[in-house]
Amino acid sequence: MKVLVSACLLGQNCKYNGTNNYNEEVIEFIRGCEVTVVCPEVLGGLHVPRKPAEIVDGVVMTEEGISVDKEFREGAALAFRQALDEKVDIAVLQSRSPSCGVNQIYDGTFRGKLIEGQGVFAEMLKAVGIKVIDAEDIRNHFAEST
Repeated sequence: MKVLVSACLLGQNCKYNGTNNYNEEVIEFIRGCEVTVVCPEVLGGLHVPRKPAEIVDGVVMTEEGISVDKEFREGAALAFRQALDEKVDIAVLQSRSPSCGVNQIYDGTFRGKLIEGQGVFAEMLKAVGIKVIDAEDIRNHFAEST
């Protein structure tokens, strides 16, 4: 199986705050798989660390009101192309991210409130039928597979 994974989940320090979201359950899930690792935000030219961003009325913005939409969308397009070129079967993405959020994203007020929705990259993958799993749901996927 070919699996695309958010780089932060594998321990790469590419989050906005310079850290990662290392996830041992994701590591176990991908054992024996062909893995493609991406960080759409870094692919789009954003630095680490960087200002946090949320989707505000369909546009990815920082709390200061600076649009980083172009960088997020360009990075998502590059990661999407990589997913298609490598014919991935499934993607495991980081929760709540404006790039990779699968089930929920922050509401755009920068107050930590979550709403139903997807990040720009997750939305692209779903639109073409690539199965996308939220990293927080990986345990449930294990249960379904056994």
